[in-house]
Amino acid sequence: MDEKEISQAVIGRLPRYYRYLGELRSEGTERISSRELSRLMHVTASQIRQDFNNFGGFGQQGYGYNVEYLYQEIGKILGLDKLHNLILIGAGKLGQALVNYMNYRNRGFIFRGAFDVGESVVGRSIGSVQVYPMEKMEAFIRSHDIDIAVLTVPKTEAAAIAERLVKCNIKAIWNFAHTDLPVPETIQVENVHLSDSLMKLSYNLHRFENEGGK
Repeated sequence: MDEKEISQAVIGRLPRYYRYLGELRSEGTERISSRELSRLMHVTASQIRQDFNNFGGFGQQGYGYNVEYLYQEIGKILGLDKLHNLILIGAGKLGQALVNYMNYRNRGFIFRGAFDVGESVVGRSIGSVQVYPMEKMEAFIRSHDIDIAVLTVPKTEAAAIAERLVKCNIKAIWNFAHTDLPVPETIQVENVHLSDSLMKLSYNLHRFENEGGK
């Protein structure tokens, strides 16, 4: 099935399925039903079956899902069966925290280098990742086959850097700058606005309290 037919809501749930299946796999669970998975994830069994049916189903009625097979297949759908070379742009506290979250490597996301304008960080390393001056970014992208750029710069700088990335034929941007990037539709952008997430949490808390904490 053409992936364009899959809703973003379904795609948004796939990483969560992958995470839970990974935990089941590490615990030695070989098979699980949609009802059992439903209890773990607090998603209805019907929703799970509908989601999986978008990709062929993966299971047999009355037999459930093979955890290892389902884990591997969802990983393929998410593109996790391939290595992705990343660079970090903006080696401040947030950027350093992202690089130091080493679980990325287990998912096939490898930071190859970092870039910044600050003299205090250029020339240093974040773990095993070297921080280079910004003027070396374009050449580095081309020579290291970088496909994803992680952007943790101030929003006033983000658009200009995105324009440079476009010219380097970068394929995707993980954008932590609090602004929308003016890039072609062919470049995949995932915006992460931390304050938006906190405001959503505040809304849900406010609603819960107004409903009497039920």
